Amino acid sequence: MNLQQLRYVVATAEHRTMTDAARSLYIAQPALSRAIRDLERELGMTLFARSGRGVVVTPQGRRVVKLAREALNAIHEIESLATHGHAPDAELRIAATPSLEPGLSARLLPAYTAEHPGVRVHIVRCDGREAVVTAIREQRADLGLTDLPVPADLITRPLERQEIVLISPPGLELPDPVPIGSLSGLHLLLPAAGTARRREFDALFAKYGVSPAGTLETDETGGWLTAVRSGIASLLWYRAMAEQAVRAGLVVRALDPSIRRVVAIVHARRRLSAIAQEFLAVAEKGTAA
Repeated sequence: MNLQQLRYVVATAEHRTMTDAARSLYIAQPALSRAIRDLERELGMTLFARSGRGVVVTPQGRRVVKLAREALNAIHEIESLATHGHAPDAELRIAATPSLEPGLSARLLPAYTAEHPGVRVHIVRCDGREAVVTAIREQRADLGLTDLPVPADLITRPLERQEIVLISPPGLELPDPVPIGSLSGLHLLLPAAGTARRREFDALFAKYGVSPAGTLETDETGGWLTAVRSGIASLLWYRAMAEQAVRAGLVVRALDPSIRRVVAIVHARRRLSAIAQEFLAVAEKGTAA
């Protein structure tokens, strides 16, 4: 059994379908099915059994999957030793949602890079919480920044409870705080239709019986405040970005009732690399300050 086969086994067990597992591994589904069959013949045991359109791990397979995960985690830990000295090509990958990425770039990353200038940080852009979870599971990111909840197979490190506020262009006649019902008919900047984040907004609106008039739909966070400043629409965003909004000449109002989300760093249940542990320490120190 080689390293590639270990990854194939773990991915198939996690995704429960050959198609999804193959997609996560960036290989063709027939190639993955063939590789699993070859491995089963080599081991003389059946690892996966068909169940409807997916697969389930057999009793023998569960033991193999457990050992495969342990082996991959051990390899990951050995690789992390090489990054402890912050080699020139050391890279930390952080998955983030569009609404939290600006805060990551403005607050956490400057603090981290000031202490660890030799580490390259790559932000893996995700359209919502589900995409952050997938990036962690598929090992395309070392850490994820998202609001909770996330599935129980990930470890969460809560950082703070962030309030959601309304950011509007000046001149809009609204009280402070704004009753959530007053959002009905209000022009709002919303995430693109069909995205995970948009579904969360739609669920929030349905809960409070709100029917806003979405005039602009985009996940390009860089243009959100510019769009609000132009008077096109208002924006629901985290309180952490209020200072930036005020500097841009916008008005920030609380909501009534208050809506808060727990923001956390999440990661897989395995030993983190040294650079990931250092980022966690900086993040937790920053939020405790």
